[in-house]
Amino acid sequence: MTTPATIGGKVFLMFYGLLGCASTILFFNLFLERVITVIAVVLKSCHERRHSNVVLPQNGRRAPEEGRARAKVEDLSGWKPSVYCVMLILGAAAILVSCCASLMFSVTEGWGYLDSLYFCFVAFSTIGFGDMVSSQRTVYEGLPTAAYRVCNFFFILTGVCCIYSLFNVISIVIKQVLNWLLRRLEAPCRCCFPRRGHPHRHPRRNVVAPGNLRTRRDPSIETDAVNESETDTGRRMSGEMISMRDFLAANKVNLAIMQKQLSEMAIGHPRQPGSSSRQNGFSGGVGALGIMNNRLAETSVDR
Repeated sequence: MTTPATIGGKVFLMFYGLLGCASTILFFNLFLERVITVIAVVLKSCHERRHSNVVLPQNGRRAPEEGRARAKVEDLSGWKPSVYCVMLILGAAAILVSCCASLMFSVTEGWGYLDSLYFCFVAFSTIGFGDMVSSQRTVYEGLPTAAYRVCNFFFILTGVCCIYSLFNVISIVIKQVLNWLLRRLEAPCRCCFPRRGHPHRHPRRNVVAPGNLRTRRDPSIETDAVNESETDTGRRMSGEMISMRDFLAANKVNLAIMQKQLSEMAIGHPRQPGSSSRQNGFSGGVGALGIMNNRLAETSVDR
């Protein structure tokens, strides 16, 4: 197990880890995007082929069912694969890589097959307990050490990519399940409010339920980020607080009136139009600027 031993090596590891870990996460994210793109293209082509397999009648005319099928194919331009299909495919890929790697580790390291599966999950998920570590021998019988280490690197890299992608997709499914549970918990409350004399009661604006006001027929792997965006429409649909830009736009007139009142209170009386401040060259204003201009006008008159 190779670890830094000197002070210089440990300091170098801390600074190099910032760049190395960030680059690794970027690599995993790019891998996930490419895998989802490939899965989406394959599933979309299979979906279109399944909808386009319509048999023509003997007279050569198109059947009404074929016309409907062609309309469905034309409507598939924005079709996206379901998150559950992507999760199933990534899970199958992770299991396949783990089984192949476990076979190699059980033969080469002398571990049991279940122990090898356990090591694959701990290593691929980057948990890394360290109780079982591969490629620690100097010489391996029946297999060149360099070839074994290359295969070990390949399996660990591929397995970590698959498990990382699978974890990301599972997190999306967990969030959808939590949103569904929150909507189910809110449904009885809405039914009970009118009976208790609160017919117009609304849920709290900051309730943790991003999907309580929108309906989603078929959740897809690419629509989750769009629905959770920080746009104004997304805020209103998700029940979040109003943005600062909308708040200032709605209260601009009130703020101006309040600043003017503060200015008049500071000078002791309302400022009349055509006062000496304009004659002395000091322009009016509101807030702190108006107070400063009025004070400068008074001192200039005294002088």
